Amino acid sequence: MSGDANLFAQQEANRRRSSWLVVGFIVFFAWVGFGGDLAFGLLTADAPPTAYHHVFPLIGIATTLAAGGICWHSWRYGAERVLWSTGAREILDPRTQEQRQLVNVVEEMAIAAGLPKPRIWVVPDEDPNAFATGRDAATASIAVTEGLLRTLSRDELQGVVAHEMAHVRNLDVRLMTLLAGMVGAIALMSDGMGRMIRGTGNSGGGGRGRAKGGNPLALVILGLWLLTLVAAPVISRVLALAVSRKREYLADATGAQLTRNPMALASALEKLAAAGSPTRAITRGAAHLCIIDPAPGVLASREGLLADTLASHPPIRQRIIRLQAMAYAEAKRTGEPAGQVPPG
Repeated sequence: MSGDANLFAQQEANRRRSSWLVVGFIVFFAWVGFGGDLAFGLLTADAPPTAYHHVFPLIGIATTLAAGGICWHSWRYGAERVLWSTGAREILDPRTQEQRQLVNVVEEMAIAAGLPKPRIWVVPDEDPNAFATGRDAATASIAVTEGLLRTLSRDELQGVVAHEMAHVRNLDVRLMTLLAGMVGAIALMSDGMGRMIRGTGNSGGGGRGRAKGGNPLALVILGLWLLTLVAAPVISRVLALAVSRKREYLADATGAQLTRNPMALASALEKLAAAGSPTRAITRGAAHLCIIDPAPGVLASREGLLADTLASHPPIRQRIIRLQAMAYAEAKRTGEPAGQVPPG
C-alpha cells in the first residue's frame, strides 16, 4: 500500500472512530440517565399515594442533552480548553532566539507535511514535553514546554515537531482532543451523581428501608447503575490511554519520514525520558496528547497486556529501537553512516 493510501486509510479510521466515540458517549450518558429513571421509578412504584413517585424521565433527558452539549463543546472548544488548562501562551511575535527557532521549525515541518502552519504555543513548565491538539489541520495547534526548548538541539526539536505534525496529518488530534474533553466530563458527571446519591441517602432513611424490601429488579438495575458511575471514569481513562498508545509508533515513523532523520527524534526521546520531574502543567486527562507520558508510572517502560491497557505511551526504549532500525535501513540503502543515540 502506498504512503498516500496509508494516510487516507488512517484519516478515515480516525474519522470513523471519532464518530463512534461521540455515539458511544451519548449512549453511555443516556443509560446513566434513563437507567436511573427506571431504577427510581421501580423503587417508588409501591410507595404510598402521598409519597414521591418517579414517573417523568427527567434524569435521562437531562443527561442525554448534557452529553450532546458536551460533545459539541469538546468538538468546538476542546483544543482551547486543553491549551487553557496548561497555561500555554501563543507565540505571535517571537522575541527570543528559542522562540524564533521554534517558529522556523514548525514552518518547515508544515511545508514538509503539506499542511497549513499550526498555531504555536509554549507551556510554562520546566519538564520537556510537547503535544498537538485541534479538530483538523486548519485548526491545529502545537505546544511545547519551555523545558523542551532549552533541552533539545535544533534537529531534535525538528524531530519532535514532525512527530506532532504527524498526529495532525493523521487526524489523531481530532480523536484525542475529543477524548480529553469527554474523559473530563465523565469524571465530573460521576462525581456529581455520586454527591447527589449521597445527599439523597443522607436525607431519607425511610427510603432506604423501602429499598431493602422493594422490587428486586429495581435493586438490580440500581446496582448496575451505581457500578457504571464508579467504573466510568476508570474505563474512559483506559480508553484514552489505549487510543494514544497505538498511535505513537505511527507518529514516530511518519515524523522520521518528514525530517529524513530518525536519529534526531530518537535522541530527543532519550533526553525527554532522562528528565526526572513530571510535566505538572499538563493534567492527567490530557496525558494521551503528549509525545511522552507527562507523569510516567511503573508501566511506562514495560510491554504486555497490562502495560498496553494502562500505560498512555509505548516504552520509549522500544520507540527508540524502531527509529534506530529506520535509520540503519536508510543508511544501508544510501551507503551513508547512521547517527548514534546515547545509551539509555
